[in-house]
Amino acid sequence: MKRIGILTSGGDCQGLNAAIRGISKAFYREFDDAEIYGILDGYYGLIYGKYKKMNPHDFSGILTLGGTILGTSRQPFKLMRVIDETGIDKVSEMKKHYAEMGLDCLVVLGGNGTHKTANMLGKEGLNVISLPKTIDNDIWGTDVSFGFQSACDIATDVIDRIHTTATSHGRIFIVEVMGHKVGWLNLYAGIAGGADVILIPEIPYNIDKVAATMLERNKKGKRFSIIAVAEGALSAEEALMKKKEIKANRRGYPSVSYKIADELSEKTHCEVRVTVPGHFQRGGAPCAYDRVLCTRLGAAAVELIKNEKYGYMVGIRNGEPVPVPLSEVAGRLKSVPLDSEIIKNARKIGISFGD
Repeated sequence: MKRIGILTSGGDCQGLNAAIRGISKAFYREFDDAEIYGILDGYYGLIYGKYKKMNPHDFSGILTLGGTILGTSRQPFKLMRVIDETGIDKVSEMKKHYAEMGLDCLVVLGGNGTHKTANMLGKEGLNVISLPKTIDNDIWGTDVSFGFQSACDIATDVIDRIHTTATSHGRIFIVEVMGHKVGWLNLYAGIAGGADVILIPEIPYNIDKVAATMLERNKKGKRFSIIAVAEGALSAEEALMKKKEIKANRRGYPSVSYKIADELSEKTHCEVRVTVPGHFQRGGAPCAYDRVLCTRLGAAAVELIKNEKYGYMVGIRNGEPVPVPLSEVAGRLKSVPLDSEIIKNARKIGISFGD
């Protein structure tokens, strides 16, 4: 008997079900006597014993389904070793329920915080394998995370559609794309959507230089401008501030984009509009690329289980699945390198980063 548990943790995104399907199909084919337990609502289910035995039929028809059939939740890593108000030791409870299910391996699908907990559980003696999930594409050790391309397609589509109304009315449009700490999603969507200015967390912006770009376009007879702003974008002044100071600096604005809009309106005397697609970027069916990626990652995870090679994340490097030690992944963020070719290429075609 070979028995595994699967959980999805953190924010949902496209491809979670496709990855679950990839794992299950490969697992049932690899082992004649196989059982899979679905752990509900992420680490919450592992802590509080919320799980169920699955069967092959449960994994049928979910390749194109958005969200996650197992449910998910956010369980902050920094609180994992904190005894909660009911007196529950979360780590001990997770270990207890792992043993209760008789698991040979726990397969975890998630982002940065998820991988910190996965690594911790590995150090506690549990057999763990993980898959990289996030639309932010900020997990260290993999070239791409599933969910990224699907979200990029959606954000690009939003920018494409904004172009028509921006052109018609001769306005400056700001499209706010998800990405608190890194700018991969905004960078790719901005380039793909033909944005004139792309603001990402890695490159603090100068609002005067952004305004100058808008005015220069006006001089050249351009009736509109598109600015793609990552939700975590920072001005050069804010980059030197603490989080509380940044929050105070933006008081009265729903997000950074609205502050930028007010400042640009004053400096350029142009009409500025803001569009925030928000969770649309995380919803709906995964794109074809993510379906293939998730299937490959799931199959590769089962290969590690077969070889009893635990304590790894299955990443993608140079187009191929590779095992990456969880100890190397946990606690590391993959930011956009300032000297990367994609930044250089964007600058060469005239895209401004506000710096």
